[in-house]
Amino acid sequence: MKKNVGGIDRMLRILLGLALLSLLTLLEGPARWLGLIGFIPLGTALFSYCPLYRIFGFDTCPLKKDS
Repeated sequence: MKKNVGGIDRMLRILLGLALLSLLTLLEGPARWLGLIGFIPLGTALFSYCPLYRIFGFDTCPLKKDS
């Protein structure tokens, strides 16, 4: 599995994931469970891999320079 999520992208995904997870405590009723969607951006940030990026051919990792 080749990394395709770069540093800035990872930080934004972490912030988004935490914001979505906070809905579990902020909302009431069945809508609060939508906050569980926050695990998706957190997981992709943790592994630096996004399956949708692979499908669409995106890559936000910096290019590696050959020595």
